[in-house]
Amino acid sequence: MIWSKADRAKLVSNILNEHYPETPVPLDHESVYTLLIAVLLSAQCTDERVNKVTPVLFSKADNPYDMVKLSVDQIRQIIKPVGLGPKKSSAILELSKILVKQFSGQVPRDINELEKLPGVGHKTASVVISQGFGIPAFPVDTHIHRLAQRWGLTKGKNVVHTEKDPKKIIS
Repeated sequence: MIWSKADRAKLVSNILNEHYPETPVPLDHESVYTLLIAVLLSAQCTDERVNKVTPVLFSKADNPYDMVKLSVDQIRQIIKPVGLGPKKSSAILELSKILVKQFSGQVPRDINELEKLPGVGHKTASVVISQGFGIPAFPVDTHIHRLAQRWGLTKGKNVVHTEKDPKKIIS
């Protein structure tokens, strides 16, 4: 029997829904802003390690108004265990400044606006849009990329291509 991509996608979806009826966010957060920061910190790091660092960071600043009161060095010292501290601490401070100045302290609901923020790539923006705002998105990381290939849902050579293929099937 030859299965179409749409049939394979439906089968995979049914199996995943059966085993994982709810998809909790593994990153501890209390708001869309803290989700954004946690997802940014999770790049090249485990969720477990991020969840050990964020309580300390968020006890000092769990919103952009408080975050801009911290220095890059203060942020860097707190987030050092997650790796890439200089880059991530600078991105956190700069995106917080932008949120305060341009968005009244609110995380934008538009994926294109999110992607303009320092340290926020397409995958991070997709996670925030889908998990923070409930807007359908399809975040693709290396694991999803590999699984989509294995399931025959894409022949994409990179995550950008892999994201496009399942979206065509699903929509």
